[in-house]
Amino acid sequence: MEKRQDKIVTEGTIVEVLPATMFRVKIDNTQHIVLAHLSGKMRLNFVQLVEGDRVKLEMSPYDLTKARIVCRLKPGRK
Repeated sequence: MEKRQDKIVTEGTIVEVLPATMFRVKIDNTQHIVLAHLSGKMRLNFVQLVEGDRVKLEMSPYDLTKARIVCRLKPGRK
């Protein structure tokens, strides 16, 4: 069984923290807001995210309303 590699990788800013490690994230350079959850490695390492944090997202091309947060970016990085 082959893994599909057709995912969209983008960056965004957390605008709202929701229960159960869910977040609303505004994608950079657009007005699009997606519902995102933490990836497995971030959950295992207890990475804490707050409003205003910049994050890297992975999205499926089939559902552009949901995403997975794969890492938190450094504060000064653009």
